[in-house]
Amino acid sequence: MFRFASSGFPAMPARSSRPIMKISTYTGGFVQTNGYLVETPDGNFLVDAPEGIAAWTVSRGVRVDDVLLTHQHYDHVTDAAELQALGAKLHAFSAYSTDLTLETMVRGWGMPIVVAPYRIDCIFDLTKHLSMAGLEIFLAYIPGHSTDSVTFHLVDHGVVFSGDTLFAGSIGRTDLAGGSTPQLLDGIALHLMNLPPETRVLPGHGPATLIGTEARENPYLD
Repeated sequence: MFRFASSGFPAMPARSSRPIMKISTYTGGFVQTNGYLVETPDGNFLVDAPEGIAAWTVSRGVRVDDVLLTHQHYDHVTDAAELQALGAKLHAFSAYSTDLTLETMVRGWGMPIVVAPYRIDCIFDLTKHLSMAGLEIFLAYIPGHSTDSVTFHLVDHGVVFSGDTLFAGSIGRTDLAGGSTPQLLDGIALHLMNLPPETRVLPGHGPATLIGTEARENPYLD
């Protein structure tokens, strides 16, 4: 089952070098997956597409221009096809495949998962920063939880969308197809733990945290 749970982070103070931005959180699906709506005067985009987020954005009267996928496990892409049908472009590290969504495996666990097929409109170019809705987004490829995991860092706003790489007090599971604990820990150390300690971490599941908090308290990070 799923639930709606939205909360808005206040818009950052206006500065010539930092556009106004608002982030709202949606949580839904069998495993309570977070999706994030980023709104700016120059456009709106989502980070991930959990079950029910398309209807949630429609109910708010928000047009979604783009969807950035942290990875394509089923719970992060359940509404991808619906959002695409509404006009949003899908961005990801890899093209769509049922190997990435894990649908067959999860249905084998007895979970009635259905992911409508979709297409990825834009494959990330990791050699370049992403410009979207007037924001500059730094991409980092961090496999280990999945083979296509990417994080999105809004440097000017001190926010990183970590997907299922890093959680408050935990890290992503590595016992699924393509998983690797050493890869994941190395990627977190290289790309996330060197961010400023006050950087807000918005993960794919659970509450927000700070890089500094995880550096001090996360038992998986030595």
